[in-house]
Amino acid sequence: MSKPIVAIVGRPNVGKSTLFNALAGQQISIVKDTPGVTRDRIYADVEWLQYNFTMIDTGGIEPDSKDIILSQMREQAQIAIDTADVIIFLVDVKQGLVDSDSKVADMLRRSGKPIVLVVNKVDDFNKMMPDVYEFYNLGIGDPIPVSSVNRLGFGDMLDVVTGYFTEEMLSDSEDERPRIAIVGKPNVGKSSIINKLTGANRVIVSDIAGTTRDAIDTEVTYQGREYVFIDTAGLRRKSKIKEELERYSIIRTVSAVERADVVLVVIDATEGVTEQDAKIAGIAHERGKGIIVVVNKWDAIEKNDKTMYEHSNRIKEILSFIPYAEIMFVSAETGQRLNKLYDMIDMVIENQNMRIQTGVLNEILSEAVAMQQPPSDKGRRLKIFYMTQVAVAPPTFVIFVNDKELMHFSYTRYIENKIREAFGFRGTALKFIIRERNEKE
Repeated sequence: MSKPIVAIVGRPNVGKSTLFNALAGQQISIVKDTPGVTRDRIYADVEWLQYNFTMIDTGGIEPDSKDIILSQMREQAQIAIDTADVIIFLVDVKQGLVDSDSKVADMLRRSGKPIVLVVNKVDDFNKMMPDVYEFYNLGIGDPIPVSSVNRLGFGDMLDVVTGYFTEEMLSDSEDERPRIAIVGKPNVGKSSIINKLTGANRVIVSDIAGTTRDAIDTEVTYQGREYVFIDTAGLRRKSKIKEELERYSIIRTVSAVERADVVLVVIDATEGVTEQDAKIAGIAHERGKGIIVVVNKWDAIEKNDKTMYEHSNRIKEILSFIPYAEIMFVSAETGQRLNKLYDMIDMVIENQNMRIQTGVLNEILSEAVAMQQPPSDKGRRLKIFYMTQVAVAPPTFVIFVNDKELMHFSYTRYIENKIREAFGFRGTALKFIIRERNEKE
């Protein structure tokens, strides 16, 4: 199911990050730093009532020079606007209505996206409401007062935001076609791979209507099966500030990954795996997607009989948090092995949707427990009652135990390895939920 994307846009220092952290803080279930996931969290999953959505913080950029401020603000806001389904436009009651607010409002109005005007830092609703009303002058609807620091007014704001979600944004699309996102740093050859895959098959390449998010969808038919490729390439805006470019390419990656079944993480063979590649792979891993690491420009590498083995090992070492990912060496330039990508995609999708019967799972579990005793702490030993699969894409398992605290991450990893030994699950993350129950239950 794809989640709606909500972006927080506004001038520097109006409190975007405070609002983002206040909304996300409660809901980010994975608190640990997954290796490769950007520390500077600019996106988070938020739940409100029955709605789930992804929120993007466009961050306060404040270069020294006044001229750059507006151009940078325009750039960051524009990318957020392109990507988002709904925009929260945040302003500051204490600074009042300023000229740049009007400029941002004009830009937002042209986007045609739903805009929710939110006035931050309203610490006392009774006294400060006359100051809030000033923002009616922006002409983009009713201003909603909030205080990010004191967490006031969030309910009203989120009611308005989620009110803009359409059936289309929320529904599981009827489209059964596999969706494949092609992600990676700039200039690793994402566009060339798409062009080669589509060109070789001589399909009418169409931009599917309605894909307003900042990625281009391309339909490809290969051996009678249709695929939809989501390409994040070619939409880079040139930026003087490299970190900003990197930050916003991450926003694009999140929105493309969100909509995909399988993610192709494209790496440049001549450069090897970089930290940014690891960040991008981390996003796909966190979202539980199928992952294929595609090493492009393989034709440019001098090889002997050990080259592929050495490269694979180096990739596995740096991307050690996704040991299940498949690795393919290709060349968009020569077309080498590109058609084999389809077989790999089909296999990963099959593994993502594999279901294992509870009886079979528990046989593996009993065997695993017999081979390696569960951990104990202060004389209390972990007991594992049983395990069952509750979802696919990614395959998700619930393990019932006597005490959650005793279920160490390393023991969960051990059980995961045993399941993978039995069923493979190549190319897909597995998710484990640990539930507590007492023995009488």
